[in-house]
Amino acid sequence: MNELIAGMGLALWFGILTSISPCPLATNIAAISYIGRRVDDPRKVFLAGLIYTTGRSVAYLVLGILIVTSLLSAPNISHILQKYMMKILGPLLIIVGMFLLGLLSAGLPGAGSSERVQKRAERMGIWGAGFLGFVFALSFCPVSAALFFGSLIPIAVRSGSQVLYPLLYGVGTALPVVVFAALIAAGANYVGKAFRGITRVELWARRVTGSIFIGTGIYFSLKYIFTLF
Repeated sequence: MNELIAGMGLALWFGILTSISPCPLATNIAAISYIGRRVDDPRKVFLAGLIYTTGRSVAYLVLGILIVTSLLSAPNISHILQKYMMKILGPLLIIVGMFLLGLLSAGLPGAGSSERVQKRAERMGIWGAGFLGFVFALSFCPVSAALFFGSLIPIAVRSGSQVLYPLLYGVGTALPVVVFAALIAAGANYVGKAFRGITRVELWARRVTGSIFIGTGIYFSLKYIFTLF
C-alpha cells in the first residue's frame, strides 16, 4: 500500500514538474490564451480548463497503456525488466536528473505549430480545449520526454500499473491550466502574479528533483550494478 501511495505521489509530481518546465509551460500558456478568450463566461473558462485536463490525461493514459502493456505482454522483455529493472534504473535516473539540471539537452520534433492547432481547436468550440490538451500532451520536449519515458514508465512497468500512474501524470501536467482557468474566471489580474510565482518555483523544483534523481541513480548503480553494499 505504501509503495502504491508513493508511486501515485511520484506520478503526480512528475506531471506537475513537467507542466511548469519551460518548454511544456509554453504550450500551457498557449492553452490558457485559448481558454481565456471565453473570459466573458467564467463558468465556460473553468469548464474549458477541465476539458483541457481531460484531453491531456487521456493522451498520457492511452500512451501509457500501449507502452506498459506492450512491455509486460512480451515474455522476454518482461523477464529482462523484472530481472534487471533496478540495474537499469540507476543510470536512467542519472540521465533524467542531468536533463532536469540542464546538463543534457536534446531536440525533439514537436506535434506542429501551436497556432495551427489552436485554430483547429477554435472550430470545435469549447470541446476544442480537449483536443488542444491531447495534442499538446504528445508534443514532447526533452524534459517531459525524460520524465515520462525515463521515470514514469519504469515505475509503471515495475508496479504493473498501465492506467493509474499515466493518468495521474496527465492530471499533474494539466493542473496549472486548471488553476489559471480558475484565476481567469475570478479575475485576470491574478494570472501575471501566478505565472511569475510558478517560474521561480519551477527553477528550484527542477534543481532539487534533478539532484535527488542523480543521487538516487548513483546509489542504485553502486548497489545493484557494482554491489558495493
